[in-house]
Amino acid sequence: MGISEILHIAVDSFRASKVRFALTALGMVIGSMSLILVVTIALTGKQYILREIESIGTNWIDLEYAGGGGGSVSNYHTDYLRYDDMLAVDEDVPEIAASSPILQMHDRINVGSGIQQDVLVLGVMPPYRQIRNLKVTTGRFFDDEDENTHEKVADITIPLAKQMYGSAGAAINQTFQISGIPFTIVGTFKESVNTFGQSEIRDKTILIPYSVARYFTGSDYVQDIFFSTRDRADVEATAKQIVKIVQSRHQPNSVYTASTLTQLITVAGVIANALTIILFLISAITLAVGGVGIMNIMLATVRARIREIGIRKALGATAHEIRLQFLLEAIMISVAGGAVGSAIGIAMPLSVRFFTAFDIPISGWSVIIAMSTSTLVGIIFGTLPANRAAQLDPVESLKYE
Repeated sequence: MGISEILHIAVDSFRASKVRFALTALGMVIGSMSLILVVTIALTGKQYILREIESIGTNWIDLEYAGGGGGSVSNYHTDYLRYDDMLAVDEDVPEIAASSPILQMHDRINVGSGIQQDVLVLGVMPPYRQIRNLKVTTGRFFDDEDENTHEKVADITIPLAKQMYGSAGAAINQTFQISGIPFTIVGTFKESVNTFGQSEIRDKTILIPYSVARYFTGSDYVQDIFFSTRDRADVEATAKQIVKIVQSRHQPNSVYTASTLTQLITVAGVIANALTIILFLISAITLAVGGVGIMNIMLATVRARIREIGIRKALGATAHEIRLQFLLEAIMISVAGGAVGSAIGIAMPLSVRFFTAFDIPISGWSVIIAMSTSTLVGIIFGTLPANRAAQLDPVESLKYE
């Protein structure tokens, strides 16, 4: 018997028992569908996590002083970063797109009803908004003209604006004092993603021009210098170059570090991939359960068709042909269920992409894996029934009632 004839017999068997065929394949439909959906959900979660991290600023480099200095034991001095270090890096590193010093201060300001609270004041330059990807919700961010003319203007966080004036909109053009000097609020802002206080920005933060902030300290020392590269691929190499340039301008034993988000993004990607694999393996169990169902139904089918097997063997069918027939039937059930499940699994995220604005990632590999797994399940769980059918004695089979 040829393969085509064996397939024809299998199809006739399915036509005679459509309900049995459909119910047997149902487990594979659910398994394949769940496998694809699980992979889709995992990829969506990975995409969301990476986008949240990237919202902080993928091209961002934070240079800070880590320790060391110069002088004698009795006259030791720390070797902080200076504004001139930023200018030197900007001049020598063409990959730098924007830069800003960070001058950090603390002050107590009046937040209303005679109450004073501690706030964080950061002296920054206008490119700081671009580097940190800040969102200005009302008003504007101070610009180069404000920086060059030393205007006493400020941008404040939304929580601070609400506490001081009731709303972000009401804070615009209001005046408050920092160390007795009046500042005018020109805008309110927030981070693109909530960093839960793990960045340099707190809930109660005020941003003022660096040219104004330096007058409060009376020096060119700064706590950090933020840089942004033109290309994300240049971040790590540029960070090393920045440290090298700054190190050459300070004491040999002074230590400076450049932090980036590249490592965090890499770690997040690895964790997301690991979770995807775990969820994939869990969903594969569903396919195994479907395979057990196929095996049980095929064993029942062999029992119900013992006389048919006996007749075919009496007419010359070999054990190999009988084994191949029942194995192909199991594989056809498994593959048909996998195909339907894969179609449903792909159709659901596609419909979400079609009817909504969500760009849900769809993995073609998940379909290939689902179909391959379905075929493998059919082979594994169809082997036992096929072997049992092939081993039946033709004489005993013909006597079977």
